[in-house]
Amino acid sequence: MGDFFTIGLLGVLALFLLSAGIEDVRTREIANWKTAAVALLAPMWWWAIGLTLWPGVAIQIGVAAIVFALFVGAFAIGAMGGGDVKLIGAIALWLPPMPLLTMLIVMSLVGGAITLTMLAESRLRGREGAIEVPYGVAIAIAALLAIREPILNQFA
Repeated sequence: MGDFFTIGLLGVLALFLLSAGIEDVRTREIANWKTAAVALLAPMWWWAIGLTLWPGVAIQIGVAAIVFALFVGAFAIGAMGGGDVKLIGAIALWLPPMPLLTMLIVMSLVGGAITLTMLAESRLRGREGAIEVPYGVAIAIAALLAIREPILNQFA
């Protein structure tokens, strides 16, 4: 039962991530309800994996708050959209510190590749002005890669 519940929660998270990435490509926005759902499911995840209130949950919330604050700074200087920042903060509630760091690095690399591709395409077409990068795609890809390990370990 526990394994099924854990895999189910990761599956729901994966569906929200896919949906957020697709929505960001289509509209350049990520719905607040999707991000809220990801954040509100985190306590069930903590329970499913046996995370203790102290120090486990406290560390998880503290790290997520620090990550969120850093990305609020990126939003403040215009480097990221608000939906992206909220989604990163919600995902940070799910991932332990080292997998979270890996996710952020992968997210940065994928986001950079998407940005460069969109910039090149824009220049080739002779468009002027800033491009709107759907960074939610990079966030979703990186988070999906981060959660694949627990899923695959259940079937090993």
